[in-house]
Amino acid sequence: MTEPTNLSELFVGRVQATPDAPAYRQFDGRRWVSWTWAEAGREAARFQAGLRSDGLKPGDRIAMCLRNRVEWVLIDQAAIGLGLVTVPLYFDDRPDNMAWCLNDAGVRFLLLEDAAQWDRLKDQVHTVERVVCLEGNIPDDPRARRLLDWAPTGEYALARSHVGPSELATIVYTSGTTGRPKGVMLSHGNIVSNVLASSKVVTFTPSDSSVSFLPMSHMFERTCGYYLNIYTGASTAFARSISVLGEDLLTHKPTIMVSVPRVFERVWNAMQQALPPGSSKRRLFERTVDVGWRRFKHEATLKDRLVWPLLDALVAKKVRRRLGGRIRTISVGGAAFPPELARVFIGLGFPILQGYGLTETSPVLTSNRPDDNEPASVGRPLEGITLRCADNGELLAQGPNIMLGYWNNPEATRAAIDAEGWFHTGDIARIRDGRVYITGRIKDVIVMSNGEKLPPDDAEQALLRDPIFEHVMLVGEGRPHLGLLCVSKVEDQRVLCERANAQLREFPGYVRVRYVARVQGPWSVENGLLTPTLKLKRNAAERLFEKEIEAMFAGASPCENTDSR
Repeated sequence: MTEPTNLSELFVGRVQATPDAPAYRQFDGRRWVSWTWAEAGREAARFQAGLRSDGLKPGDRIAMCLRNRVEWVLIDQAAIGLGLVTVPLYFDDRPDNMAWCLNDAGVRFLLLEDAAQWDRLKDQVHTVERVVCLEGNIPDDPRARRLLDWAPTGEYALARSHVGPSELATIVYTSGTTGRPKGVMLSHGNIVSNVLASSKVVTFTPSDSSVSFLPMSHMFERTCGYYLNIYTGASTAFARSISVLGEDLLTHKPTIMVSVPRVFERVWNAMQQALPPGSSKRRLFERTVDVGWRRFKHEATLKDRLVWPLLDALVAKKVRRRLGGRIRTISVGGAAFPPELARVFIGLGFPILQGYGLTETSPVLTSNRPDDNEPASVGRPLEGITLRCADNGELLAQGPNIMLGYWNNPEATRAAIDAEGWFHTGDIARIRDGRVYITGRIKDVIVMSNGEKLPPDDAEQALLRDPIFEHVMLVGEGRPHLGLLCVSKVEDQRVLCERANAQLREFPGYVRVRYVARVQGPWSVENGLLTPTLKLKRNAAERLFEKEIEAMFAGASPCENTDSR
C-alpha cells in the first residue's frame, strides 16, 4: 500500500489494496453483520452522493453523534473524500454542550443515532441545515431525514480528495480551563503522520483484528483503533456496549486492543472478589504474578522457569482468555496506568504498552515498544517527534502531529504553541535515557480513569456560587467518577449532590459529582490548606483528608443514582 499523504488516500488505498478482506463487523440486533473493504467503500460512496445532494462543499463542517459503529466510519470517510471537515460529538454529552459545539464550528450537516437527540437539540442549534437519523421516529422538521431515505440507492464511485497535508481534516472539541470546550484543529498531515509513526511501534497486518469500544470521538481510539487499522488492513468489530464487552471479546477474539486503564481496573476488581485474601486461590494467583513479573524483567530464576508452564496453565491463561485469548498487543493511554495494575497484568502475560499523548498531538507523542517496554515510563517519542523539558519541567513537543491551533480561539492557540513552535503539554516530565516519565502537571488537571480530563478550578468556582458551600475540592484522579470534598452548611449528602450538579450544568457532561464527603472547616492559611492568596493547596487537602476521600469512594453513595442531566 502506497504511503498516504491525506486521510482520503488512506481509505481509498486500503479499499484498492485488499478489497475482499474483512473490514468491519457490527451487531444489528439479531446477528453480527460483516463488511469487506470494498463494501465499506461502496457504502461510503453512497454517503458521498447524499452529502453532494445537500450542497456541501470543501471546507464545510459536518458533525456526527453516534456510538461506535460502521456508519461512523462511512460518514467520516465520505466527508474526508469530499474535502469536508468532520466534527465528532460525544454521544453521552448534554444537549446544550453539543449545541454549543455545533454552533461554534458552524456545522451544516448532522448525523445522529436517534431522532430523539434532535428534539433536544433543534431549538439551540442555529447553523445545521440537514439532520440525518439512523433510528427513531423522524420529527416533523424539514431538515430531518431517515438515513435509509437520505442515502441514495445505486452504485457510485468513491471520491478521493487531493487536499494537501496542511488542510484541516477535523475539529475535535476537548475540555479547556473554562466551562466551554476548545475545538482542536487537526490537519490531514497531523493525523496521517501519527498513523504512520504509530505503525512503526507495533506491526499490524490484515490478519489482525480488534474490538472497538473506546469512543471514536476521542483521538486515541480514532487514530490508533480506526485510522491505524485502515492503514494496516486490520479488521474491526464494534462492541455492542461496555456492559457486554467481555462477551464481545470472547466472540471475536481480537489480536490487538486499544484501551484505557479503567478496563483493567474493572477486570482486576472482579478478580479480587473471586480471590479472598489469604485463600489458596489468592496465594496461587499472587505467585503467578510474581513469577510472571520476574520473567518480564528478565530476572527469572531457574525455579521460576520450571514452574511457569504450570502457573501459566492454572492461572494466567485463564485470565487472558477473558480478553479472547489471542491478544498480542495492548496499547494503553488516555490516563496513567497505575504501577501495581501494570505489574499484575504484565505478570499474567498481557502485552501492555503504555503510551502518552493529547488530542492536540493527534494524539500519540510517546509509546513503549514490544522489545523496549518500561511500564514505569510512557516510552520513547514516536518517529519525527522531538521532546524536551522546559526550565520549569514542563514537557514540550514539536513534530508533524502538532495541531494547527484552536478553532476560533487564537488566544488559546498562542498560549499552547509558543513562538518557536513548541507545544506546551501542561505536564511535568523527566526524560531519562530517552524514555519519558510523567511526574505531574503545570496546572492542576484531574485525569479520570476513562481518560476524561478536568481542570478543576473553574468547576470549583462554579460550585462556590451556591452559598451552602464554604469550601470545595473536586477529586477523581484515576477514578471513573468525580467526588466532592466540601465544607458546607447542609448535612444531607443527596441535597449537596443535587445542588453541586445544578452549578455544573454549563460544563461537559462527565463533570458531575457522584460522591460527597463533608469535612470540618474552615480551610485557612493557618491550617495549611490555603495559600496567602487564598488558593486551595490541593496536595495538602488530599493528605489531610485522605481517609475521608477513600471512604467516600469505597462505599455506595446516596448520590450515585442522582440524575446528572
